[in-house]
Amino acid sequence: MSTQFSIIGGGVMGEALISRLVAQGIFSPHDVLVSEPQAERRSFLADRYGIQVTEDNRAALDTTVLMLAVKPQVFAAVTAALGVDAARSQPLVLSILAGTPLSKLEAAFPGFPVIRAMPNTPATVGAGVTAISPGQQAQAHHVEQARQIFAAVGEVVEVPESQLDAVTALSGSGPGYVAILIEALTDGGVAAGLPRTIAATLALQTVLGTAQLLQESGMHPAELKDRVTSPGGTTIAGIAQLERSGFRSALIEAVQAAYRRSQELGR
Repeated sequence: MSTQFSIIGGGVMGEALISRLVAQGIFSPHDVLVSEPQAERRSFLADRYGIQVTEDNRAALDTTVLMLAVKPQVFAAVTAALGVDAARSQPLVLSILAGTPLSKLEAAFPGFPVIRAMPNTPATVGAGVTAISPGQQAQAHHVEQARQIFAAVGEVVEVPESQLDAVTALSGSGPGYVAILIEALTDGGVAAGLPRTIAATLALQTVLGTAQLLQESGMHPAELKDRVTSPGGTTIAGIAQLERSGFRSALIEAVQAAYRRSQELGR
């Protein structure tokens, strides 16, 4: 059952990648294999995307690219049962396991090219960002292959592994911070007299549109802030209140707290 792309673990992130890799023609459905223990999930993935499925993780080794998308808690058990020593080839191993360092991954796959990746939840709608960190055996063409795969679900950046805890704290946890921002903006609109449905639409589209404007224009956030801040106007009044409330500091400290926690979980 030789394939081009295999995933051990058919969860949400695995499905997000499969759906876009197949839709964009990066891999054809018959070249994709998912190993998943739940029969219902296997049937769903096979029916929806036309891919191969199995419950035997060992079948996933006969591939060009192997992605690990299981819970970190079962990593040891999964890799111990793979029979890596008897593998006919050494595929590129991509891991999206949080808190599982390259040293542990490379010990489980000796001699294999390994790349550790940290995608975030917006990847499920093709708007994510993934940080990748190559291991010792990963060559330039392996990194390029990883970039192509993760580009199917958003932007890709390469960082040394030492910076992955910071990535987790910013882009991994960041959707939670942004969700709170949108919720708070909505509540502010309600407090000012808007119906909640209208306030929610305004808040969501304002955040989405601002992000898109910054991305497409390349404008620095401070420049955009200055453009919408007129002398004695409403925006400067709101910004002054944000500064009094420590808005900027709260976000900075949130990222720092998440960074420290990520370091703790990885030990």
